[in-house]
Amino acid sequence: MIGYLNGKLISYDAETVILSVGGVGFEVACSSSAYAKLVSDGGGEVYTYTAVREDGISLYGFISPEEKKAFIELISVSGVGPKMGIAVLSQMNLTALKTAIASSDIKTLSGVKGLGKKTAERIILELKDKMGEGVFVSEEGVPTGYSSSADPDAVAALTSLGFTKSESENAVKKAQADGADTLEKIIAAALKNVR
Repeated sequence: MIGYLNGKLISYDAETVILSVGGVGFEVACSSSAYAKLVSDGGGEVYTYTAVREDGISLYGFISPEEKKAFIELISVSGVGPKMGIAVLSQMNLTALKTAIASSDIKTLSGVKGLGKKTAERIILELKDKMGEGVFVSEEGVPTGYSSSADPDAVAALTSLGFTKSESENAVKKAQADGADTLEKIIAAALKNVR
């Protein structure tokens, strides 16, 4: 199995790149973050998953080991194949995905093109214990997919759990004032504040 590639970008088209590694061109269907980085840098490293089927072998590429792990968890769910797994990770970053699963946010998950409500429910049911806890952290120790817009994301996560908007906003503000600096820490601290 091919688990990692580092090479020069030869061509790219619609979320697929061809990387030249040691004189061999590998065609890799990438998540949007891996695709954007490879295209902007003219190549580089990508963590890969090799999918073997009767009709061929496909490579799927990810920007980090954490993103690859999330993909493997997604495709372990019945009804979620590699193409759907890559679509989910191309339309949601890891933090958004983890938050949607942790908060049972079927609406956000089923917003992914081609992903129906029943499959979204199955993803939440099967992965809540695996992906709903903890945080995906990059090699630099920075939460993957985190941005400075944590406040509205945290408020949305709390309101999806049944708290009112004002309760959620107050709890999030208190959590941030107390030093919570990532989406997961803010949500965890805010949950304690609203209970």
